[in-house]
Amino acid sequence: MKKLIKILFSLVVVALIAFSAWVYLSTYHPKAIESVAVHNVDDAPTLESGQRVKLLSWNVQFMAGNENNHFFYDDGPDPWPDADTVDRVTRQVARFIEQQDPDVVLLQEVDDVATRTHLKDQVQALLQQLPQYTSHVETFYWKAAYVPHPAIRGRVGMKLVVLSKYAIGDATRRALSAITTDDIVTRQFNLKRAMLEVRLPVAGADELILINTHLSAFAQGSDTMERQIEQIMTRLQALPEGARWVMGGDFNLLPNDAALSAYTELRSHYNEKGTELYPLINTYPSIPALADIETNPEPWYTYMSPQDPQRRPNRTIDYIFYSPALKVESGEVLRGDAIPLSDHLPVIIEFTL
Repeated sequence: MKKLIKILFSLVVVALIAFSAWVYLSTYHPKAIESVAVHNVDDAPTLESGQRVKLLSWNVQFMAGNENNHFFYDDGPDPWPDADTVDRVTRQVARFIEQQDPDVVLLQEVDDVATRTHLKDQVQALLQQLPQYTSHVETFYWKAAYVPHPAIRGRVGMKLVVLSKYAIGDATRRALSAITTDDIVTRQFNLKRAMLEVRLPVAGADELILINTHLSAFAQGSDTMERQIEQIMTRLQALPEGARWVMGGDFNLLPNDAALSAYTELRSHYNEKGTELYPLINTYPSIPALADIETNPEPWYTYMSPQDPQRRPNRTIDYIFYSPALKVESGEVLRGDAIPLSDHLPVIIEFTL
């Protein structure tokens, strides 16, 4: 009997070791700070001092489109999009970007070899249709060979992407805190949130710093959002005085208490004590500006709930923040042809270097 117990115990230990090894080797473990490869063509032009720059930031929701996209993470019944939908939306997203003609594009939720989007490389698909963006940088923030969640059951790969018409100098990935209430196994398979910091040289002046990010969702009941905002603030405060920077992305946070009071769906997604965005939106200028949201919030809504059959924008969670050293000419949330393409609307800013 003792021998049998020893054998069973040994088998259990071996199984646990094998399982732990599989979990670790099949998931993504980026460093806290790491360099990211920059892709430039040899003759990529350089930004110039005094130049007017147009930047667009957009969560493209892995090219799923804004129809039949009530997925499991919002308690929805819809399956992942079919291959034809992914291809069609990718073309339409590229066409929309081409029509807006920004100099730089910050994209969130771009899939790369993910089962849910039929193992397509969406970065390359966009680049093929947007050859004017001769420079780009990309970094994963969700990557695993297989996620055993019953609604996923496959490979995941999702990226932050920066597309630029102008030469990129260097790029850095800076990790953000994981959801602090996740257990150790869940944390391996979950998203690894980050800031993608990109520097563009400017002829005759200091460089332009761009930061692309996508903060956690479904993290309430923990201090995750507070930690991530604190990390962003720390990074911005570490930049040289007078540095010219722009940060865009999906922050998954409401702008103020009035927005929280007006929002009735899925209140558990947000902090009843007040938005964790306060330190950021009260310190730095933004598109949309807090004063504009307080005056008339509706034109600044950036998100459309999949629970609404009419897909009406109903809250602001996407922002562009920028350095006071920049001369901003204009900024807005774009609607029109963008509405059918993603559950998020793009935010755009124009400024002079």
